[in-house]
Amino acid sequence: MQVRHVAVTGLVALLVACNSSGDGDSAAKAKARDKSPEQTTTLPTAPENQRVDLDKPTFDDPTDVTNPLFPIGNLQSAVLLGNVDGVQLRVETTLLPYTETIDVDGEKVETLVSQYVAYIDGRIEEVAIDWYAQADDGAVWYLGEDVKDYVDGVVDATDESWRAGEGKGEPFMIMPAHPKVGDVYRPENIPGVVFEEVTVKAVDVTVAGANGPVPGAMVGEELHMDGGRERKTFAPDRGEFASGVAGSVEDLAVASPADQLTGPQPAQLTALAKPPDDVCTAARDGDWPAVASRVAEAKAAWAAYQRAEDVPPLLSAELTRALGRLDGDALTPAATGHNATGTCQGAIDVGIATSDLRLRHEPVTEVDRARFQLWARQLTLDLTRDEPGLVAGDVATLELVRDRLTKALDDAQRTAIDKQLRALRHAADDEDMAKATKPAQELATLAGQL
Repeated sequence: MQVRHVAVTGLVALLVACNSSGDGDSAAKAKARDKSPEQTTTLPTAPENQRVDLDKPTFDDPTDVTNPLFPIGNLQSAVLLGNVDGVQLRVETTLLPYTETIDVDGEKVETLVSQYVAYIDGRIEEVAIDWYAQADDGAVWYLGEDVKDYVDGVVDATDESWRAGEGKGEPFMIMPAHPKVGDVYRPENIPGVVFEEVTVKAVDVTVAGANGPVPGAMVGEELHMDGGRERKTFAPDRGEFASGVAGSVEDLAVASPADQLTGPQPAQLTALAKPPDDVCTAARDGDWPAVASRVAEAKAAWAAYQRAEDVPPLLSAELTRALGRLDGDALTPAATGHNATGTCQGAIDVGIATSDLRLRHEPVTEVDRARFQLWARQLTLDLTRDEPGLVAGDVATLELVRDRLTKALDDAQRTAIDKQLRALRHAADDEDMAKATKPAQELATLAGQL
């Protein structure tokens, strides 16, 4: 399943040929920029004279990204929620705390590095490390992605990866400096790997953001290499805001710092963010009155938070669903069915949903600390299920969140965490759940001390 382009299914292994309409000079520029071989499959691509990405960019200060519609330099973290074929989709994007230099035809271009993680039904599905740079004219360019697709927690494919300057093309424009209706650009055009062509359909659109109306958005229509078309909206200070077709959609739920609120974190959210350990311990001990009391506290805190704050609809729905999973039902029993495993899972789900609300009130690093703690607890829980795929996926997720926290941890914390993650990685690769038990317990202890 391809998550990044939710409208795309059955990708073909042939790149499209460019439409030959337009003026000769633009066509020559396109040929020089795309470096595409002779093709055998055609798509209804736009005339070349509409393209705004044909001139070679120059990068004097590439990490100073000021483009409001693709604000990767200041988009520290974002959460997008939606579904793929009716299954719940969750996406986290995070600006990583380092840059990377890419050699493009002898020119060294320093890039910002963004981590993209997609979860389907709560489990890791796709990861991409993306490289971006802003050209001198204000357009943002895409210099590649390191993509890993996961099946049952294990990397299954990496064939959509590409890197500018390594035989798979030049940088590709991902956002014009000043998009106008009718402008066309190609964020990706890698023979045999991926093709995208965006046509700007509307500008200066107002969209409904987490904290109210957001003016100045742009709507584009993206043509994919299978012939499918996808609507995408980009909003100032938030970047990609909405996308999808035919029931498979993803929408921005919250972005930091754009959607951060002023003032202290509400007490109700602090109560919701309580570690799930007490619930899990009570459930494992069979102390169901204590579980019921804690669940009631969480529900009361959520109701009070909703009365005190104007909660973004997507975040409200997410946390309400998580509290429902904590209650459980006939198909997935939890607290009301006195099921210890289901209760622990529901408590972790409430913690994950609460972490998204915390992005409105806390620094991103503090939220990622909480996420690391939650995934450490998830790992401990999944070890009791004796499902190697779940454990492998948990380890992969912990490694990714660790990467976000690299500069927020001191040397001793990094060394200790990395030691346990290495042991867990070996155990997961060997599908040896017994070998994973001790490092999982030690990691959970370390996570609780962050």
